[in-house]
Amino acid sequence: MADSLFGQVVAVRKFANGDIELDFYHDDVVTKYRYSSDPSRLGNFPKELAETLASTLSTDICIEIFFGDDGTPTHVELEECDDEGDEDEEFDEDFVPEES
Repeated sequence: MADSLFGQVVAVRKFANGDIELDFYHDDVVTKYRYSSDPSRLGNFPKELAETLASTLSTDICIEIFFGDDGTPTHVELEECDDEGDEDEEFDEDFVPEES
């Protein structure tokens, strides 16, 4: 059975050697993921997926990361995050109240 995590990228570190570290916030926890071109390092993320996740930093993009049975990331899905509290508090900047 494949698992998935839903959250957002909150930090990215790119190194001169090509490695990428990502801090992924989900379920009130930050998990660090890493891509490394050095096969002796534990690079637990494919380069293409790590670059895609890094590109979402400072955006309203939420990510679902899917993992295969062996725990390896297989693919990601991106979607615009819903601001749950903003729906009830919509504010029309052009609204001018009528005087009574």
